[in-house]
Amino acid sequence: MRLYLDSFDLSSWDRLLPSGLFYGITTNPILAARAGLRYGQINWHEVIGKAAGYHMRELHIQLPDCSDAALDFAHDLSVAGADTDMDIVMKIPLTEAGIALVQDVRAMGLPVLMTACYHAKQIFVAQAVGAAYIAPYYGRMLEAGIDARAHLRQMQAIASSADTPCQLLIASVRSAEQMTELAEDGHSLFTIAPQIADSLFYDQHTEAAYSEFLDAAKA
Repeated sequence: MRLYLDSFDLSSWDRLLPSGLFYGITTNPILAARAGLRYGQINWHEVIGKAAGYHMRELHIQLPDCSDAALDFAHDLSVAGADTDMDIVMKIPLTEAGIALVQDVRAMGLPVLMTACYHAKQIFVAQAVGAAYIAPYYGRMLEAGIDARAHLRQMQAIASSADTPCQLLIASVRSAEQMTELAEDGHSLFTIAPQIADSLFYDQHTEAAYSEFLDAAKA
């Protein structure tokens, strides 16, 4: 099982990452905007250093766009992350323009996650271009009326029989209950928002049992 924190709120990093729960962090421009950050003005050296300081194994950073200039962005990140033990994973959308950038990004030694996946067929693309990960948007798929669980089952079957490994990193999860259902189907990589992480830490019955332990210890 690998869990990733899906947040660019640095205060949530400070609060949750010391728990040891997370393998890595996933980010994108929308998460940056929600955290009050302007994507073009982020000090990536500082961000990478902060994530590495929490002993993250991976930091997933999305390209700002799919222009040729995005390759300069990727190169700068590869340099910034070279002195850490953490992998910088480039997130690239599953558009035609994004797909065209993958080979150049991989040539820099950066693993790639293909993001914004809504259909099982898209795993063929991710596998063919050698992406390390693909991120199905589970919650958004459901909200769009797509049978997301069926698509993920198909993707899992395709991935398990392929010569080229491409792991499913389930994104846009709305609850711990959804995680449980998907884990039943064999999925083991999830990126989750801070509020879902909080829900994993809390169960009212566990808290009640702990309170009983405390009372007994004081007796």
